Amino acid sequence: MQFKGFSKKGIEFLKELEVNNTKAWFENHRSIWEKEILLPNTNFVQEMGETLQILVPTIHFKPKVSGSLFRIYRDVRFSKDKTPMKSKIGLLFWQGQAHRMQSSSFYMHYDKQSYFVASGIRNFKPPLLKTYREYIKNKNKRESLHVILEELKTKGYLLPELKYKRVPQGFDKDAEHIYLSRFGAMFAYQEFMIDDVFFKDEIVDKVFKIYEDMSELQQWVYEMSLTLKDK
Repeated sequence: MQFKGFSKKGIEFLKELEVNNTKAWFENHRSIWEKEILLPNTNFVQEMGETLQILVPTIHFKPKVSGSLFRIYRDVRFSKDKTPMKSKIGLLFWQGQAHRMQSSSFYMHYDKQSYFVASGIRNFKPPLLKTYREYIKNKNKRESLHVILEELKTKGYLLPELKYKRVPQGFDKDAEHIYLSRFGAMFAYQEFMIDDVFFKDEIVDKVFKIYEDMSELQQWVYEMSLTLKDK
């Protein structure tokens, strides 16, 4: 089935889930989740994945749960939030052979009131953080990343906050663009309130335009990730 927009009934489901966040309630309403969230998400991933091949011919996308679609059940072992179901619906398109969450990606999530569109890697685990820091010790790599980020900011895109208060050991504190060493992730994003476009097929074009704007950052992060020795 062709993607025709995300579902208004899906958003209503997320509103109800927020006040009925139990496995029993979810299982009693699973058919709504399958029809109003899982189905349109699957169609969106298929259409967006094929469209993204224009930018990145080797992009990975799997229109299924635990592929490009995130599980709605929360792993409470590793979360401060102990409610069993997630309130955000996540979608991911990644490049490279590393784990999808440590690969440069195009990403989107939505909840009952807004949707978030991003590109890059949203959290560096220790091996990738070390790789990133080694990579930007090269002046030219720092310069190219700085230019990309500045251009994205002029277009209205946002960046994560600096995670570390101090420049890490091994860096010249006076080096140009050394602020880049204080990031714990590298991505750009934009967030929107749920609007009419969200419920139409036009959302594909809107999100693709954002991904296109962010494609240089996505490629920079991908090339950096290739230098990770143990994937």
